[in-house]
Order: sequence, then structure tokens, then C-alpha cells
Amino acid sequence: MSNSGEQVKGKRVQPPWSAPVGTDVAQLRLYNSLTRTKELFVPQNGNKVYWYSCGPTVYDASHMGHARSYISFDILRRILKDYFKYDVLYCINITDIDDKIIKRARQNYLLEQYKEKKPEAVQILQDVLRARGPFQAKLTETTDPDKKQMLERLDAAVTAALEPLQAAVESKAAAEVLRSKAQVLLEHAKDLLADWLDSQSGSQVTENSIFSILPKYWEGEYHKDMDALNVLPPDVLTRVSEYVPEIVGFVEKIVSNGYGYESNGSVYFDTVKFDASQQHSYAKLVPEAVGDQKALQEGEGDLSISADRLSEKRSQIDFALWKASKPGEPSWDSPWGKGRPGWHIECSAMAGSILGESMDIHGGGFDLRFPHHDNELAQSEAFFDNDHWVRYFLHTGHLTIAGCKMSKSLKNFITIKDALAKNTARQLRLAFLMHSWKDTLDYSANTMESAVQYEKFMNEFFLNVKDILRSPTDVTGQYEKWEEAELDLNSCFYERKTAVHNALCDNIDTRAVMEEMRALVSQSNTYIASRKNAKLKPNRMLVESIAVYLTAMLKTFGAIEGSEPIGFPVGGKGQDIDLESTVMPYLKVLSDFREGVRKIAREQKVTELLQLCDVVRDDTLPELGVRLEDHEGLPTVVKLVDKETLLRERDEKQKMEEEKKKKKEEAARRKQEQEMAKLAKMKIPPCEMFCAETDKYSKFDETGFPTHDVEGKEISKGQAKKLRKLYEAQEKLHNEYLQTNQNGS
Repeated sequence: MSNSGEQVKGKRVQPPWSAPVGTDVAQLRLYNSLTRTKELFVPQNGNKVYWYSCGPTVYDASHMGHARSYISFDILRRILKDYFKYDVLYCINITDIDDKIIKRARQNYLLEQYKEKKPEAVQILQDVLRARGPFQAKLTETTDPDKKQMLERLDAAVTAALEPLQAAVESKAAAEVLRSKAQVLLEHAKDLLADWLDSQSGSQVTENSIFSILPKYWEGEYHKDMDALNVLPPDVLTRVSEYVPEIVGFVEKIVSNGYGYESNGSVYFDTVKFDASQQHSYAKLVPEAVGDQKALQEGEGDLSISADRLSEKRSQIDFALWKASKPGEPSWDSPWGKGRPGWHIECSAMAGSILGESMDIHGGGFDLRFPHHDNELAQSEAFFDNDHWVRYFLHTGHLTIAGCKMSKSLKNFITIKDALAKNTARQLRLAFLMHSWKDTLDYSANTMESAVQYEKFMNEFFLNVKDILRSPTDVTGQYEKWEEAELDLNSCFYERKTAVHNALCDNIDTRAVMEEMRALVSQSNTYIASRKNAKLKPNRMLVESIAVYLTAMLKTFGAIEGSEPIGFPVGGKGQDIDLESTVMPYLKVLSDFREGVRKIAREQKVTELLQLCDVVRDDTLPELGVRLEDHEGLPTVVKLVDKETLLRERDEKQKMEEEKKKKKEEAARRKQEQEMAKLAKMKIPPCEMFCAETDKYSKFDETGFPTHDVEGKEISKGQAKKLRKLYEAQEKLHNEYLQTNQNGS
């Protein structure tokens, strides 16, 4: 039989293999402003990603509107680099030559000179009055509601400071009084006075170094702000002032390609000719904005929209590539004479010098789409003679303050330093992560409170997991059998990880990611609580895997620094040692000793010792950033939490206890009042209860029961029945009182 079997089957071979069908894997798509839709992200050169982002124009402090772009792009950059594993070359610029910088630097210089002369109070008064004339004319002409409101606020502040000085001058007040009031006026009127001084003497400011001091200072402040926000430094940083030769060469080539023309020493981009070309299109991002004179003039700059400058252009929508310098402006040599770069050309020349004829990503704020980015695209594609200078254009959404537009020019802004005084860099980043990077974000108390609560929620989970992992076990003991609860949690873990990946692939939707992570923590907390309620230990390896994953994701987003595998670092930024691993063994010894003392104190009923143990937990250790959590029948949990959080928790607990005590005292007082009122009522014999109510009744029988109302009419049978019930109830109550007194005696 065996021989025949072998003959039938023949030589034994491996059976055919069934390949798995598999499932579709999500791929990264980014919202591309060039198409206004989510596009599959495909880098031009393998895994390399060339990325240029518009940096700051450094003439003032960076504010939260700027942080909207800087933090959002830092998050996207980290995710592309550390999650999707792209090789990103990230380049940003510093605009240190610009109409705003020139005007502000000139005004600062002239105002400082004015102050150094120490003018008399009367002179300050006269100069402010002179400056106020053109300022109020500007106020009258302004139609933009936001700008008008800003100017009106400034005018009101000047008026409030002006009137006291005028009154003091008229009353011939003492010199010290005049000086004091004049300084107040000078402070409130410095903006309009600087504007007036600039109109009088701005053309006489010719030293180039005056225009470099201001941007150099504010660039330094910008870098400090970025470091404080934990924004990664760029791979390449370019400054306009260092690229003037490259900019001149860039403009020359645009002219030689036929898309630029010289006019009175300035060079303009020929938008009409460019748009008429078969290969090119002007205003790819916002074609509907072509002809928007307000936007175009803002793009050209305050110093470049005079009537003579506008008349130099062939078309109203042409823009400056190179500006002939006027008196009072910095200048560099060029084939067209002394001048300075236009705003838009700066980015094109610098990005082109570093990233070449085409980049993968260009980023900037939503309000830069037109004219700045559209002009960048046009002049760069005119230079490189292509139609793909940028493949993906990413624009971050606006940031509002409690619903209102934030703007430096409108003096309606919160500086990054001010924001960091209220919340930590992590909390700000969490707030950004909890919103879509491309939509408007409202910076408000509610927004920040949500971020603070999210941080607290995650931190508590990490602390609980660390406590679980500190429980002693041998090498084999850490591998525990998985029951249904562990299988369910692990299934949830994998589902959430998949959901996180899909959300990141969907235009890097960090808002959805944060909710998936919150849901994973909630499920884990439920599992841990159910195990503890059953007096069982949670599965170490499983909860550790979840905590390590969540920590890694938050590290990827830039919300966690440091090398700790689980949780937020303890000890603050720049801590040289791992504080937790250093101090925790000592805290564990203290906790175990305290638990032993509490056990003996409970057995021996030594209340004073139990109170001392509570003082250690509630007062002493929170001052050191240590939280002890006592659980009935379970070991005490030790957690390292920042001191401010613990003190705030302690204050809130004390406040709640005080409120609880007040409520208890109030309830006791009300109860006592009710008892006193009841006792007072019990003392009244039924024969007296109605006699005092002469406003209702006029006649009574021998028992004190009313027979006639106040008008002398006999009480009706129905009313008498009701009064009889009250009388009998009082009789019963009074008898109880008499009985109590009799028993007491």
C-alpha cells in the first residue's frame, strides 16, 4: 500500500503559495494652493525635498501672527522628516531691506536725535500740534475700518496727553510739572511725531549703517523667539543684504529674457507680456486678485507708491524688480544706477540661488498669496524660463485674537514673548496641533485652556504608566499572559495607529491625530482602572508600548524634547541630568517609609502621626515638585510634576475644601435657624396663635379661635375648617413642647 501511495503522489514538492491580497496603504497628500485641492505629494528628486519658506521682515518684535506660520511649518517639516522620512533641505530668508524697515529705521533715528536735543515742554507741544495736522488729515482719508480704528485710538491717546500740557502751559505751571507732562505727551505722540519728523528730514538720512542697525537687532530677537518656541533652525538662512549682487544678476536676466524694463533708474516686471506668453500665466495662486490696486500697492511698499513712481510703469499691475533709491534710502550700485531690491525679487533670487530652478515646497502665510507669491512665481519662471518653479505651495491660515484680526501695522498684536509669559512653548504648540495648519486659528483663553487640559491629560497617563513600570519584577515577570482585556486594548492600539497614519497622510491633519491619541489614552486609562479595581496589575509591556508610541509622536511634533522614552521631560529645558531616574529611588524609599508609618499609626490610632504624613503629602513634597497619591489597599503612587502645577492643584484643593466647609457651616446655620424658629413656634399656645393677627380677625371665642374677620363678618364654614386644621396642628406642636419640658424637668 505504501509503495502504491508513493507512486501516485510522485516526488514530494512544496505546495503553491497563496500571496496575501493586502490592503491599500494611505499616501501623503498636501493641500496645494496652486490647485486649491489636496494633491498626492511626489518629490521631484527621489526622497529629497527642497523647501523654501518666507521668513520675517525684521523691523519689530515677532508676534503670534508670525508664530502661526513658524510653528505650523516647523510641525510640518518635522513630520515630513521624522515620520515620513523625507530628506528635507529647509531654507528661509530674513528680509532686512524693505520699505517698512527703511521708514522705521529712519523714524527711530530722527526721533532719537530729537530727544537728544532735550526740547523744552513748549517746543514739544508746538511740534506735536504741527505733527497732528497731517496725521488727522490721514485719519480722515483712511477708509479701511481696522486702520481707521487704530488711528482713532492713537488720536484719542494723544488728545488725552495733549490737553493737560496745554492747560499747564496756559497756567504757567512750574518747570518740573511742564517737563513731566511733556514727557507723557512725547511718549503717546511718538508715532505721529516720528512720521512728521520723517516727512521733514527723512531725505537727509543717507548713512547705510543706520538702516542695518534696526534689522540686525530684531533678527537677533527673532532667533531668540524661535529657540524659545522650540522651532528648529533652518538648514539655510539667507539675508537680502548679503544677496544684492545675486539679485542684480537675477534682474538682469529677467530683462534679457524680455520680461523686465528699465524706467527712470528703476526696473519693472512686464506682467502683460509675461501673461501673454504661451508658456506662462500671471497670478497662478489668486487670478481673481489681478487689478486689486490696494493689494498691489501694499506689495510695492509705502515708499514706492508715489504718483511719479506709479507713472513709471507701463501697466498698473507691473511691479518693481529694482527701485531707484531716493534721498534718505539705502542704495547699492547696479547697471541702472544707485538703487535697492524690490520686495518680491528678494525671495526669488535667494531661493533660486540655493534651491535652483524648481523647488518641491514653498511656504508662507495665507495673506502672502497675492501679490507677493504670485509675483515671485512670475519673475522666477521668467528667469528660469519654466512653468514649475514651485510644485506645492503651502499657506498657513490666519491667526485671530479672540475673533479679531492680528496685525503689526494695525498695532493689534501679541508678541511671542507676551504669549510665552502666559503659556509654555509646549502648550502653544499643542494649541496649534489641535487645529488645522491651513485654517484660521483663534488665539483666545478658550483655545489655550483646551491645550493646557490636553497636556495635563497626557501627562497624567505618562505618570501612571511610569508608576506601573516602577513596580519590581524579574526579567520573565514582565511578560504576562494576555487575556481578553489586553487583546481588546491592543486591537484599539493598532486601530488608532492606523487612524493616526491616515490622518497624517490626509494633508497632515494634526487635529484628527490629536483626537485619535486622546481616544487611545482614554481606552488605556479605562483598562488600567479596571485592572486596579480588580486588584490586578496592568500588563506592563502593553501600556509601555502605548506610552512609548505616544511619546514618540509628540517628539515628532516638537512637543517633547529630551531622550526619555516616556512622557514629558522633568526638570525643564536644558536639564543636564535625567532628574526622574536620579531622584525616584530616594522618593520610593521615602514613600515606602511613610506608608509603613501610616500603617502603624492606623493600627495604634495615633492621629498625630497620620496628620504629619498628610502634611508631607499635601504641603512639603508639592513644594519640591513631587505628588503622592494614596490608594486604599494599593501602594502609594509617586509622580514628578512641575512645582507650579502642584501648587496650583493644592490651592484649588484648598479653595474647594474651604467652599465645602462654608457650605457645611451655612447648612448647619440654616438648620439651627429652622430649629429655633420651630421651637419659637412650639412655645405659642393654640389659644394665642390667632389673637395677634388683628389685621385679619376682629372676634375670637373663649379658646382664642377666630369667629369674625377684620370687617366684622362671621368666618365662613370653609374658612373655619381650614383654620381649625391649623389650630389643631399648633395644639399638637405645643403639647409636644410641654411634654419635652416636663420630661426635661
